[in-house]
Amino acid sequence: MTLQLGGIHHVSSITSHIERNHDFFTRILGMRLVKKTVNQDNASSYHLFYADAVGTPGTDMTYFDIPMAGRTHEGVSSINSTAFRVKSEEALAFWVQRFDELGVEHGEIEERFGRKVLPFRDEDLARFLLVVDDGSGIPYGEPWKVDDIPLEYAIVGLGGVTLTLRNTQATERVLTKVLGFEYIGSYPSLVPNQPNILVFSTGLGGPAGEVHIEQRLDLPMERPGRGSVHHVAFRVDNFEEYDEWVKKFDELGYVTSGKVDRYYFRSMYYRDPNGILFELATDEPGFDADEPLDEMGNKLALPPFLEPKRTEIEASLHPLKIQ
Repeated sequence: MTLQLGGIHHVSSITSHIERNHDFFTRILGMRLVKKTVNQDNASSYHLFYADAVGTPGTDMTYFDIPMAGRTHEGVSSINSTAFRVKSEEALAFWVQRFDELGVEHGEIEERFGRKVLPFRDEDLARFLLVVDDGSGIPYGEPWKVDDIPLEYAIVGLGGVTLTLRNTQATERVLTKVLGFEYIGSYPSLVPNQPNILVFSTGLGGPAGEVHIEQRLDLPMERPGRGSVHHVAFRVDNFEEYDEWVKKFDELGYVTSGKVDRYYFRSMYYRDPNGILFELATDEPGFDADEPLDEMGNKLALPPFLEPKRTEIEASLHPLKIQ
């Protein structure tokens, strides 16, 4: 079987204020809360998933709720920014005006790798981009309808991640020799006297299938905290391919998590030589595995193995004051 990843599946990050985080992603960015659940490795804290209208793989940004998280000290061995796709440059102009009206920190519209982008940050100071995707690669997601965001300007999925590394070659080898990414070009660093940023692509291509590698020779190691990215997951089409990916890593002698059933998808985790945590996650079965599509995100959802502990888990969680 020829194995090929389908692009970015999801990106998972840390927030110190889950209500504020929910407000930012739903009210300001117009994304849908498709799953309100808990961190399966620490069920005393929330894990929220924001995505498109139907929870399409490749559209979801997820957050672990860690109220005591300190600030992030930016550095190497990190996933330093996450992009979201929009359909046009007109959409970027809309978002500049919206960010100004709502007090969201943002930069100017600029060009990176031949595409127009708009950098911005949330209140945890996480780094994001809106990137124009012409639709020629991985298909758009289905935008969630929000009254004050026209559908033609809405976010339609994730648009790739940028890794900041000191020594890039080991990660480049993992991406190309193991995960099957292809090197497709480079563009100048945003920082003077630093190497070009390298771009690697998988699946049908476009921003949703890309990993950018920024080499920084002037930074210490990142000290993660609120706003930092915990891991990036790549799309595996089905359970059969997932089994083959696990087998491939085993045959190569790589240390992984082995098979992990997250119920909404099956996963395998691998930490690369630069400390970047990669996940392979299946597109199936999806977020509607335990909730009707039109009710996703309305109540606390627990995977079957945690359901017997619901009373205990709910008692350990602080009340989630979101609308």
